[in-house]
Amino acid sequence: MPAPGGPPGSGEAHDGEDRGGLWAAFGGLTTRGRSFLAAGVAATACAYVLGQEDLLRVGLLLAVLPVVCVVVLHLTRHRVTGSRRLAPARVPASAEARVSLRVDNVSRLPTGLLMLQDRVPYVLGPRPRFVLDRMEPGGRREVSYRVRADLRGRYPLGPLQLRLTDPFGMCELTRGFSAYDTLTVVPRVDRLPPVRLGGEAAGHGDGRYRVLALAGEDDVIPRGYRHGDDLRRVHWRSTARYGELMVRREERPRRAHCTVLLDTRAVAYEGAGPGSPFEWAVSGAASVASHLMERGFTVRLLTDTGSALPGHDAASGGYASSSPDPSGAAGLMLDALAVIDHSEGTGLSPAHDALLGTGGEGLLVAFLGDLDESQAALAARMRPRGGTAVAFVLPTATWSGAPEGDPAHHEADERLRVLRDAGWTALPVAPGTPLPDLWRLAGAPGPAGGPYGAGPYGVGPYGVPGAALADGYGAGGYDTATAPGAAADGTAAGPARAAAAGGGATGSGAPGGGAGGRA
Repeated sequence: MPAPGGPPGSGEAHDGEDRGGLWAAFGGLTTRGRSFLAAGVAATACAYVLGQEDLLRVGLLLAVLPVVCVVVLHLTRHRVTGSRRLAPARVPASAEARVSLRVDNVSRLPTGLLMLQDRVPYVLGPRPRFVLDRMEPGGRREVSYRVRADLRGRYPLGPLQLRLTDPFGMCELTRGFSAYDTLTVVPRVDRLPPVRLGGEAAGHGDGRYRVLALAGEDDVIPRGYRHGDDLRRVHWRSTARYGELMVRREERPRRAHCTVLLDTRAVAYEGAGPGSPFEWAVSGAASVASHLMERGFTVRLLTDTGSALPGHDAASGGYASSSPDPSGAAGLMLDALAVIDHSEGTGLSPAHDALLGTGGEGLLVAFLGDLDESQAALAARMRPRGGTAVAFVLPTATWSGAPEGDPAHHEADERLRVLRDAGWTALPVAPGTPLPDLWRLAGAPGPAGGPYGAGPYGVGPYGVPGAALADGYGAGGYDTATAPGAAADGTAAGPARAAAAGGGATGSGAPGGGAGGRA
């Protein structure tokens, strides 16, 4: 990830410093200017020796013209300002941002030809250069360009450089501005379908439920009446007991909690770049966290190092969307994920200890890299007691393109079985697998005690039997059958498209049916 460059600029670059003064400006003489100056000095010397007054006039003209151009250009450079506007300052990976540059001539003299150049990291594309025509006194010129990054991170834009030339082309001076902006490229966030997972109260899809502040509804602890309280909340039984008006305590919302565990171990992933498994895991963590925050969850982002990402709300213990600015928490979370990088750790023990320290309540969603036998057993023990745990595992054997008969596939399958035996909903991830499909599968009910497959993109040994989805796809492949059947709610009947229990080929016409059929 690109390291953030110094303190962020305000986006406005004012007059720069005068480095070296007027004498340094003579270093900007072009080849033409130096030729004129040399010819003028030579002509003046010859006129003095030969006594030719006309040649002396020509020599003085040739020598004075470059000097006058340097002086005028030096004075003009202090009266040119530049500014930059970045919109938006935060973009998802592979999206474009527009950078607008503006140059103002605040002097009383016109400028010559201007060349504008902005410094950008090579990841964002070639360095933009613009040629601006002569600007009149008080004039303004605006240009813009677009930048795009396929890899998340923070990229400095600037400083802006301006090259000024005089109308005769005798001198060129480069002008630098100190301010710059920072473009934040955050992970891509996929829109996830609403599914039913653990960690949320029954009957409340937004992950919230309400409780009395200190007691249940059958044992209300009242408080004294205050001016402005609704009289409909007066608790008459307590009023008769205490001899003064008493009201029921207000209910307060309690949020469902979720922990998103992101495995950042360098030894657990292979490859780099936008299509690497680590970038898929970071994007998946951002998508799940954003989705759950929209549903009212308080989300804590945890890495394998056992430390939470910066920006958590200390009161709620995670990223919560109940702040006055709902996008503020999501923005902080995405900013933290934009710069996350591999860790040097080799195990998940710190994350295991951190989960135990918080009691392990609520929903746990983990994005795990390649696991060996010991790490799989350790991850299996992370599952919260009585809670739901979903793991998206990215085996190296799948992402490295190993053949199906390779023993690495069998070992990866054994690691998944360890997680499933411990109560995890473990889903393997293959290259190009859309997260929304896996997320839908994670919330689909499977057979009693049965494992969960990899959804419609099951690959090799990972396409094990599992649950039929609402869209009619099976848990282990694309095997489909067309047969008369009823809809899942029993309200309609007719030819339904149902999913076979598993497999790796496409078939049709076989009798079959299931809750995932379409009427």
